[in-house]
Formats: sequence, structure tokens, C-alpha cells
Amino acid sequence: MIRILFAGREMTSIPAFTSALDQNDIQLTYIDSGQKALEAVASQRFDLLIADEKLGDMTGLELIEGVITQNPMLNCAALSSLAPDEFHEASEGLGVLMRLSIEPDQNEVDQLLAHLKKIQSFTQSSRPKGSC
Repeated sequence: MIRILFAGREMTSIPAFTSALDQNDIQLTYIDSGQKALEAVASQRFDLLIADEKLGDMTGLELIEGVITQNPMLNCAALSSLAPDEFHEASEGLGVLMRLSIEPDQNEVDQLLAHLKKIQSFTQSSRPKGSC
């Protein structure tokens, strides 16, 4: 099962993710603020954080920066209206797995899940037998 934390304004802005839930083994948790997301990451295990561009209390990139100080191994993606070059410049050093458009389409969701599954296959195959 893939555990995704979505921190954003509202789930209706990402309908492609809700349709992906039906096709994949995904548990999606929705949180509406950066602070709540930081608390969730501190107390629960997630495979991916998707940060909306603007949260009520911080930006998505500020959230990612806070998250990587708590859990540098958590994969992060960000919804952004910035052009790809501008986003790269703004997010440099944060290790963002993927930039998504503000309203990601099914192709973007499929790409993100493929990246995440590939990462998981690497990390699972490199673990010694019997480890968690």
C-alpha cells in the first residue's frame, strides 16, 4: 500500500488523484494546513507528501523544507504554477521528486506513481531479508 499525505486547500482540486485511488493500492490522507502536515509526518509513516502551492499558514515549498528536516527520506511532490525552470530554481536543494501542475491530470498522476513505485522497488530490494 502507498501512503500519501496531501496538504492543500481542498481535495476537489485534484480529481485525478481520487480516480487513481480506485486503480492503485493507495491510502490518501488529506490535511488542510502546513502545521498539521508537519505534525502528521512526525507521528505517522507516509511514502509521499504532496504539498499544494499555497497553504493557509505557509507555502508548499516551506512545508517541504520543514518536512525534510524531520524526515529527509520522505518523498515529496509539489503543486506549482511556476514554470519548470522557475520551480527548479525555487526548490533547488529540497529533493522534490516531481513538480505537478495546480490541477494535475491523469498523466501526471500516473508518472508520479510510477516514480514512487520505482523508488519503493529499489528500497525494498536493497533491504536484508527479515528487515522492516
